[in-house]
Amino acid sequence: MHANHAAPEQQVQETPPGAGPHLLDVSMFWGATGGVRRVLTAKHERLRPLGWRHTVIAPGARGPGMVDCGGMPLPRSGGYRMVLSRGRALRQIEFVAPDIVESADPYVLAWASLAAAEQLRIPAVAFCHSNLPELAARLVGGPQRTRLARGAERWARRYLVNLYRHFDLVMAPSSGMVQLLQSWGVPRVTLQPLGVDCSAFTPCARDAAWRLQLCSDHGLAPDTRLFIYTGRFALEKNLQLLADAVALLGRGHVLLAVGDGPAPPVGEQVLLLPAEHDSRQLARMVASCDTYVHAGDQETFGLGVIEAMACGTPVVVAGAGGLAELARDAGLLVDRPRAGSWAEAMDASLAGNHAVQRRNALARAQAQDWPHVMAQMTRRYSALLGRHPTPAAPARPALPLANQLANQLARQR
Repeated sequence: MHANHAAPEQQVQETPPGAGPHLLDVSMFWGATGGVRRVLTAKHERLRPLGWRHTVIAPGARGPGMVDCGGMPLPRSGGYRMVLSRGRALRQIEFVAPDIVESADPYVLAWASLAAAEQLRIPAVAFCHSNLPELAARLVGGPQRTRLARGAERWARRYLVNLYRHFDLVMAPSSGMVQLLQSWGVPRVTLQPLGVDCSAFTPCARDAAWRLQLCSDHGLAPDTRLFIYTGRFALEKNLQLLADAVALLGRGHVLLAVGDGPAPPVGEQVLLLPAEHDSRQLARMVASCDTYVHAGDQETFGLGVIEAMACGTPVVVAGAGGLAELARDAGLLVDRPRAGSWAEAMDASLAGNHAVQRRNALARAQAQDWPHVMAQMTRRYSALLGRHPTPAAPARPALPLANQLANQLARQR
């Protein structure tokens, strides 16, 4: 277990005081990379200027307004920890005493959030960052829809509905995910897109000198065509498909994969770089490459994609899930998980005849600049606070099964 024996009051003593409402975000997904951590960090930076207090409870969280809830390290997960103690998390949440609590994962911390919300008589919100039934099916059956995979999908769907029905509000970042949740029977679901920092991710971030230096440092010709992916190296991202497509394109084409995780792409035309946590440095990398690529077919949104769109970088994405919704009419969509199809689309992205798509992409990204998104989020929170709802008593969760599933899924995220 993660060694952290400090009392809750010792862990949150640096939480900045404030007279405004207090939002608490909890999540086990707090690895070195990953979209959830980036979203929670963005909220943490932007809520205080809006008059809100904000605290994050997550495994390994450090700094003002951050609480480390411990957890068991998950090998080959990119630094994730599985939170096992519902009681400890419940005590931490109750000590922090938020006005509203939001859970960004559907596991132990979600149940602890519901229990704390009931005790404190505050609203509880869930954010659906991933398609748990799809992940469960892939975990059990791989890419094939076996009988076991379908069974795992049904179990995960029932589990998710049983959990989410107790929350006062369930937010999802894409219309497709909202419709899925509603079709499964989850009540009180609403669309809440995520944001992009348009002050950092902008076409002005392009740096020809940086690109030339990168090529020089890694023995690449100055005219090498660079395809970039940023984020987690996980199985469901289908990164090897991108590596295979670049190989088909031949010499002079390279996949630049920036991030970490258990399933990095491999190949002679693949260049791996460590995760970049500085937004402006990451924006420089994305804006300076030829095309942003993402082959994940289970995404509910796509932070890296919208960042590339904000940079004016052409995007090629899987024509499924949240990526297809985000990039429709603003990028190239690939409907088949075949290296040949991807190579064709990636080659087409290098042509200079996509001005309309790039204008659409830039407009869409600017409409989802974090200030706009944060204003929308705080209006939702304020509406819940104004109603002062009493959460329904949470059912007893099947924690052993939930823990086992979360453990396996986190290894692949």
